[in-house]
Amino acid sequence: MFDLFKKQFIDVIDWTEEGDGLLSWRFPTEDKEIQTGAQLTVRDSQMAVFVNEGNIADVFSPGRYTLNTKTLPILTSLLNWDKLFKSPFKSDVYFYSTREQIDQRWGTQTPIQVRDKEFGVIRLRTFGTFSYKIDEPSTFFQKISGTRGSYSASELDGQLRSMIMTKIATKLGQGEIAFLDMAANQTKFSEQLKLELDMSFFEYGLKLATFLVSSITLPEELQQYLDKQSSMNLVGDLKKYANFQAADSISKAAENPGGIAGVGVGLGAGAAIGQAFAQSMGNNQAEAPQPQQDPFELLEKLGNLLAKGFITQEEFDAKKVEILKRIS
Repeated sequence: MFDLFKKQFIDVIDWTEEGDGLLSWRFPTEDKEIQTGAQLTVRDSQMAVFVNEGNIADVFSPGRYTLNTKTLPILTSLLNWDKLFKSPFKSDVYFYSTREQIDQRWGTQTPIQVRDKEFGVIRLRTFGTFSYKIDEPSTFFQKISGTRGSYSASELDGQLRSMIMTKIATKLGQGEIAFLDMAANQTKFSEQLKLELDMSFFEYGLKLATFLVSSITLPEELQQYLDKQSSMNLVGDLKKYANFQAADSISKAAENPGGIAGVGVGLGAGAAIGQAFAQSMGNNQAEAPQPQQDPFELLEKLGNLLAKGFITQEEFDAKKVEILKRIS
């Protein structure tokens, strides 16, 4: 009898979560026994699991429970209790956080080599975030946390990221989606990957709440090539580009102390670009003849430039002689 009175009984069982990232926590029973009629409090965003001799006896959702033969029917059966059994019992109680673990990062440590429809074999890097929560604590207990005193999200990170990267490598390796379409439809791509990852998370008792692909990038050398190609598309007709460069040089030269001296450089650069383009195209197709501008219109334009101070009198006279030679 004296030994019985020396025993410590537990009357209240609960868990107040402190900090982020803790997924499971075992209530410290040690040598204590749970008093019949004890109060179990499971807060919102929690679930509790009773484990007896390594076997899951009961799972409790959020609420407040008085522990007796009515609230522990499975445990009662395991211990052969009857309705009049009043003695304390000893079981392990595990609490599980069902809060959503947000802002979990994933990314490719090394590029994934894929066969793209447009660019051939390329190497991609992908990065993003995901969030998850414990959905089936009994499954999580059996496959992940076990009888440990506590289990944190950081201990699970490596496994989850490996699962994600395996799925992504498989998805990209199939080459079903071109890179440009993939990058332009990241939301749809994220949704497709989430559907394929849902079952992998479910097998561990987890629910994948969100999955986002935030970036898909190419190696630097290929990205530079695409940038150049985009620039060429924007430029379009190189002859028009050369004219634009020449006109831009005139306006800039007027603003600089060097005055019209910079105009010649701009005009020369524009002419060089146009000439280089004409030479490169000459091997493939004959250049269409360009109509010669009326010399009197040229003289009128030169006169306007002289009047506005864009060119000197000497430059005007030299150009005038050159134009008049065409008429004679």
